Amino acid sequence: MFRGANAINLDAKGRVTIPTRYRQALLDDCHGQLVCTIDTQQSCLLLYPLTEWEEIELKLSKLSSMNPHERRLQRLLLGYAMEGEMDKSGRFLLSAPLRQHAGLDKEIMLVGQLNKFEIWDANIWHEQVHQDIETEKSGEFELTERLQDFSL
Repeated sequence: MFRGANAINLDAKGRVTIPTRYRQALLDDCHGQLVCTIDTQQSCLLLYPLTEWEEIELKLSKLSSMNPHERRLQRLLLGYAMEGEMDKSGRFLLSAPLRQHAGLDKEIMLVGQLNKFEIWDANIWHEQVHQDIETEKSGEFELTERLQDFSL
């Protein structure tokens, strides 16, 4: 399970270094094989262990290529999907199109989301968190049934 936000730097070759605390779990779970694609709702990337990504692919394969909304989702997620392996230093290469989609510069945030990571440009991440907090404070959002039952 991945959680927490980690400020890290993107190197000159476009590689992101996975924090040490996650590396062994990724090696155990998927031998360091990862898949990165775009988030279709936000300006960030989604980084999955291969085993988790295979579940996403199965779901995508069940969508209809005749339905334009379903086909668009398949096209975006699969079209941007890039598989790779962590190197011995725990680095993972992000392709130029992926970096461009998320507006990644040198300072980035790797944000654990249980079964995957989100990869954000640090400035965009901080803006998004600010917006999310303001939305929570205002109460101007749809309270779904799952949120009604959620408590801390």
